[in-house]
Amino acid sequence: MKDYSHTLFDVLSESDYAKKLAKFDDFYDDFLSNNLAYNEYEPLVLEEPSYAKSLEIIHPTRIKRPKELSSDNALAKTLHQIAHIEYSAIDLALDAAYRFYHTGGLLFASDFLEIAKEECLHFSLLNDALNELGYKYGDFGVHTNLFDAMRATNSSFKVRMGVVHRHLEACGLDANPFVVKKISSTKHQIKSKLLEVLKIILHDEISHVNKGDRWYKNAGGTNENFCDLLLEYKHLIRPIKNMNENARIMAGYTQDELDEIKKNFR
Repeated sequence: MKDYSHTLFDVLSESDYAKKLAKFDDFYDDFLSNNLAYNEYEPLVLEEPSYAKSLEIIHPTRIKRPKELSSDNALAKTLHQIAHIEYSAIDLALDAAYRFYHTGGLLFASDFLEIAKEECLHFSLLNDALNELGYKYGDFGVHTNLFDAMRATNSSFKVRMGVVHRHLEACGLDANPFVVKKISSTKHQIKSKLLEVLKIILHDEISHVNKGDRWYKNAGGTNENFCDLLLEYKHLIRPIKNMNENARIMAGYTQDELDEIKKNFR
């Protein structure tokens, strides 16, 4: 019988995205089939992003976000940026299920492996769209912002759930309407397909943030002290220009804390 921790860390650290997705499918099948051994273990630390050997890592300020999607290249750059967020989110979910299994237990692992499964789908849909345009994941430089946040929150279950899975995941909810509007303005033949993909992502991401919300509160966090936590980790938090309040409230936020977050992170 395969070992949960060893097999999961192998999936997490896999650098080739096609192999990672295939390895995860096998692992997830074993998980759902109760075909894994759960032995005691001390979690290892992923020293560098899983994609470090296969993608060019550049500083976030060097990543240019096209203002208009008037060419295949501009559209591909935008899709690549979203695909990288989804790919990074796969690793975030895998690392949570690996690192905090002994804290959250089997129900926690089930929640975050389900998140990983959905992030794999999101990434695959976006990479398929890139392929239709004649591009693939890895054709453009990427940043390590989400990996850096993962490393910075390795030592605390509550902090990881609050900062990464409750807040940074919710930033994706904020970005979704903006990207939808941008893609809606194009006349590209795959526009309708991309809008459907973004609809799927928004639906799933609300449930992801809600899982982060539940486990953050399970660890003792509250809506009232959440902004204090974000201020403590302010170096990981980007300014919020447009907040998707409806989606955040659906995911577990209160209006009072959203007002507090907007006041502190403009």
